[in-house]
Amino acid sequence: MALGSLLPELQPGGSGRTPLIERLARWAAQKPDAPAFTFVDFSLDPAGARLTLSWAEADRRARATAARLRQVAAPGDRAALLLPQTLEYMTTMLGALYAHVVAVPLFSPDLPGHADRLIGAYTDAEPTVIVTTRNALAHVEKFLADHDVPEPKEIVFAEEIDLALAGAWRDEPIGFDELAYLQYTSGSTRRPAGVEITHGNVTSNAAQLWAGWAPERPNPELVSWLPLFHDMGLIATMALPLVSGDHAIYTDPVSFIMNPLRWMELISERPGKNVYTAGPNFAYEYVASMITPERRADLDLSGLTTCLNGAEPIRTSTLTTFAEALAPAGLRPGAQAPGYGLAEATVFVTAAAEDAPPKIITVERDALTTGSLVLCGSDDERASTLVSCGGPSGQLVAIVDPETRLERPDGEVGEIWVHGPNTAPGYWRNSERSQETFGGVLAEPGGLPAGPWMKTGDYGVVHEGELYVTGRIKDLIIVDGRNHYPQDIEVTTQESHAAVRPEHVAAFAVQGDGTELLVVVAERNRRVPLARLDLEEVENAVRAAVNVEHEMSVHEFVLIEPGGVSRTSSGKIARSATRQRFLDGALPTTKARLETRK
Repeated sequence: MALGSLLPELQPGGSGRTPLIERLARWAAQKPDAPAFTFVDFSLDPAGARLTLSWAEADRRARATAARLRQVAAPGDRAALLLPQTLEYMTTMLGALYAHVVAVPLFSPDLPGHADRLIGAYTDAEPTVIVTTRNALAHVEKFLADHDVPEPKEIVFAEEIDLALAGAWRDEPIGFDELAYLQYTSGSTRRPAGVEITHGNVTSNAAQLWAGWAPERPNPELVSWLPLFHDMGLIATMALPLVSGDHAIYTDPVSFIMNPLRWMELISERPGKNVYTAGPNFAYEYVASMITPERRADLDLSGLTTCLNGAEPIRTSTLTTFAEALAPAGLRPGAQAPGYGLAEATVFVTAAAEDAPPKIITVERDALTTGSLVLCGSDDERASTLVSCGGPSGQLVAIVDPETRLERPDGEVGEIWVHGPNTAPGYWRNSERSQETFGGVLAEPGGLPAGPWMKTGDYGVVHEGELYVTGRIKDLIIVDGRNHYPQDIEVTTQESHAAVRPEHVAAFAVQGDGTELLVVVAERNRRVPLARLDLEEVENAVRAAVNVEHEMSVHEFVLIEPGGVSRTSSGKIARSATRQRFLDGALPTTKARLETRK
């Protein structure tokens, strides 16, 4: 049975059919001096320099940016954002939305670990103009010189745009179906592709996310460190505040990675407020691992209403660890809200935000791998845990057999399909892949729309009216005719030996003689000194644990150096990329590291 319903106000003729960017002018007129966006810059001050734009200032900068962009680009041309995460990044996005110029939210080329993604996305978008800053210019020039990528017509410096241009800008009608920006996917399963996000998509998804988070309390604020070039960061930090004119406080991802407790400290600074935040599973794990009693004593998280956990498989251990680590600082049991989303749906699909502790069920692993959800006791030897991602708001979610295109009954695993005003029309200049992903049609729709449905590529199951995500279809490992979810094998691996770094394991299949073979790649835990590391002992522990827990043998186990497992921009394990590097012999093995020390 499908979950959710469509919001009447977002249907044709509904009251919510005003493009989101037009609300910027509304808040500038209604509350010009109220804070709109605050960027906390830790590069200027270790304590964080607070730089704030009011709604009037944000609107003025956005209009000036729109006027400048239209001097060098026509409606429909692309503008690539190759600049650091600052206030200028935000106002450039807003200005492009005003200008009818298609924004391509990317990043400064000096951001480590994302070079291939930048080359692929930039080349695919073919931007007319690059927006950057003077400080980042050298990196942009080197990027253009070192790679075979299109030359832009002009480079615009965001911080040098003449604000007097704002007065020359004249609003133009913006259609709901008009392209707003290209959201390049993080490439966990294949090369990055530009998801075409329309003004209707971003308007709808912002409204759906607020409805899903159920902000019943007054004066909500958003605190974030998420990258603005990523779908979750962009919608949470830019779009969400525009819905009702709320305040967004954000920093940059590097500041979070350098000191993850800065995230909690920014939340703690908002006593008496209703704070909302979001992050991938690994971020909560990271915070919990770094907290100390001394740092926790300075935190007050009583104002944290909801922290959305999404963007990758949600670990039950993370939910427990985070709750136990931060409860003494005032974290409410119902604050954690597991969710599910993807760029093809703009970002948000479902969330469990009922102000109740996350719902976790224990199921029979063997039944799950054959497509059925069967509950069992937590002490069952072959049990797996699943975390509820709640239900959708303003959209429909169906569990479908991808072969027959028939809806699966509750309790049966199938592909997650999504239908709603937030689902994108397609991929940029890729009609074949667009039809494959966005052209889903139910064979027997019954009371549901026949189509179009967006096929997520994720397996899931509905239980008691809530969605449980079980894994990626393309990541499924099939050995001797049995299905195995890689995340289950990865958890078994990380729990088998202290030398395996938690949350940094990739399990995947390679083709063998008539069947697939299991390969497990795991990063070395820095807490185990190299001098005390016994590679054979680690490998034997992993092989034994996987054999016992999953009744399958490990074809090859590779322990590699920290940072060696490929990850996407949202922090997911990029299994396909790791698999390719394994096949190419390009992984930084710990064995090689030990040999160089001899």
